Amino acid sequence: MTVRERVLKVFNFESPNDRLPMVEWAYWWDKTVSRWHEDGLPSHLGGEELLDYFGIDRLQCIGAWPISWGTLPLEYHATHHGAGILKGDDLNATYDIIRPHLFVDSAIESLVNSAKRLKEQHDKGEVALRIWIEGFFWFPRILFGIEEHLYAFFDYPELMHRINSDLAEFNIKAIKALLEVLTPEFIGIAEDMSYNNGPMLSKDMYDEFVAPYYAKLTPVIKDSGVKVLVDTDGDVTEMIPWLIESGMDGIYPLERQAGVDIAVFREKYPRLLMLGGYDKMVMSHGEAAMRAEFERLLPVMRSGGFIPSVDHQTPPGVSLENYQIYSKLLAEYCAKACKK
Repeated sequence: MTVRERVLKVFNFESPNDRLPMVEWAYWWDKTVSRWHEDGLPSHLGGEELLDYFGIDRLQCIGAWPISWGTLPLEYHATHHGAGILKGDDLNATYDIIRPHLFVDSAIESLVNSAKRLKEQHDKGEVALRIWIEGFFWFPRILFGIEEHLYAFFDYPELMHRINSDLAEFNIKAIKALLEVLTPEFIGIAEDMSYNNGPMLSKDMYDEFVAPYYAKLTPVIKDSGVKVLVDTDGDVTEMIPWLIESGMDGIYPLERQAGVDIAVFREKYPRLLMLGGYDKMVMSHGEAAMRAEFERLLPVMRSGGFIPSVDHQTPPGVSLENYQIYSKLLAEYCAKACKK
């Protein structure tokens, strides 16, 4: 079977006839790869070549980025991580200034061109596609900055709605253009609305500022038969019902360190799609610890609707030898999950 066929089978709660998809939903930290080069990984290998080297299936991500950084004046670029690009005493006026550099047609054209380049491989099943779109919590945070964004729900509610209305229109336009070229395996909405202690916003805030825009977006995706998942880190437990109400099919990356238990999720939400779930913190502790983690996940792997993957990018504390052990065990357990 091809990687496309396997992903579609699992996301339809059907069992592939050989094994589950073996994917890295997010490629590795650059520091991790640098460490592996020190450990003896051939220095010329990078990107998709590493997938082949480790025997990992090709799940590729393409997207339409809402900010045209190349044309945005430097004075509006973030000055440090976590800083925003809306600056000055009147953020509404600043949004008017930068608006011509947001949601540009060239970003959609870039997505379409990426899809065209991958279409032949995709049609053959050699690559599965995850489409990145920025969500209605994630993108305003980029504009306002991390701390200011949380105040903006109260200080700039009208601007928040304006931004998300513009974003919804852009995302819908991008998805429709993409679907004229090919149909991806799933669309992932980047949000990161949760952290290790739960949601970063209340249900009331979610219902006011996020849910209305999902209500515009998700029907466009689902009417095409494409699955839609939300990327939100940390403990998403409390948010799952909110996301299901908004038409989401699933969630990733399901971080174990934040207390997420996918077995509990499967029992409570039998049709929830899940991606990730493998505790990255065990990977530096050797084969026995990694095997025990796969044993923890195996019943859910057999239940359907779940693709195991490192629950976020593999950290640089994981040696090349240990990652090779991980990839070997991934192959073993992805096959074991499909045995009758």
